[in-house]
Amino acid sequence: MTAPQTDTRRAAVLRPSEIKTHDRGGGASTTPLVGPSVGATAFINGITSFGAGTKIPFHSHNCEESVVLLEGEAMLDIEGQESVQLQPLDTTWLPPNLSHRFRNLSDTQPMKILWIYARLDATRTLTETGVTNFVSAEHNK
Repeated sequence: MTAPQTDTRRAAVLRPSEIKTHDRGGGASTTPLVGPSVGATAFINGITSFGAGTKIPFHSHNCEESVVLLEGEAMLDIEGQESVQLQPLDTTWLPPNLSHRFRNLSDTQPMKILWIYARLDATRTLTETGVTNFVSAEHNK
């Protein structure tokens, strides 16, 4: 009988204030958090900040996604469904390949979300153009 293998990965504490933020354009910026660089093998997450009045384009992912509104006033627009206004700590779950977007409802205050994708190789496909990129590619610009 062989001994069970021990997972040698170490726990990590990530401090967003110490991690490089990546400009996504259009008033949105992303701070990557959990990913392969800390040993993750099943999901990635990060924080995206939206400037006043910012909205990201409609898009979809190749995996499940969950988003938590951390601060601000947000609207979640979902293809084929009624838009939903979110308040801080509201949490969403979106299935793969569902076109959606988040937008900041305030013209004066920022908005911030925590996102979690259920795959390391999560992709974002822009609904309007069909262009697909790995979410992690945003962090290499």
